[in-house]
Amino acid sequence: MSHDGIHVHGPHDHAIEHAAKHGADDTFSSRIAVLTAILATAGAMMSYEGGATQAEAMLLKNEAAIKKTEASDQWNYYQAKGQKQNLAELGAELATSDDKIAKFVEKTKKYENDKTEIKKKAEEFEAESQKADHESEHQMHIHHRWAQATTVIQVAIALSAIALLTRKRWLQWGVYGVGASSLLIAAAAFMGV
Repeated sequence: MSHDGIHVHGPHDHAIEHAAKHGADDTFSSRIAVLTAILATAGAMMSYEGGATQAEAMLLKNEAAIKKTEASDQWNYYQAKGQKQNLAELGAELATSDDKIAKFVEKTKKYENDKTEIKKKAEEFEAESQKADHESEHQMHIHHRWAQATTVIQVAIALSAIALLTRKRWLQWGVYGVGASSLLIAAAAFMGV
């Protein structure tokens, strides 16, 4: 605009006016734009869920390793008690007085009882380790489902850009189909399948 009251439009102003006048009737572009925004939002949520399940799987795998180590510690303790029990049995065999024999037999029984408790703890740790390992594998499976859903929805977004550029209706239907496939995969991930 000049100071003399003459209004001069630049090329950008003409493009905006043209788009405002003629773009209102362009439902194809509007639908693709809204669909792309919905797909991108769904993709972001799927990506988040994929990351969350992967983190959960890693935590469970770590828990399994910790429990496995605790079980190993218990089995080592069990073995040490077994060796002490063997020495007590040997002492009972080699002892000459009844008092010493009774003392070694008592120790042998004590070590046997200790071993029973230690074995029980070791088996509990092993069971907890196996459970956490199994849960970790399940979470990784779900993570892969989320990753598949995210990949497929990214393909749908790319197809929507191509549909917008080429203005092909069959590509628009392709976006619907690929987007729906992504949602089915995401539903399977959500249900833990």
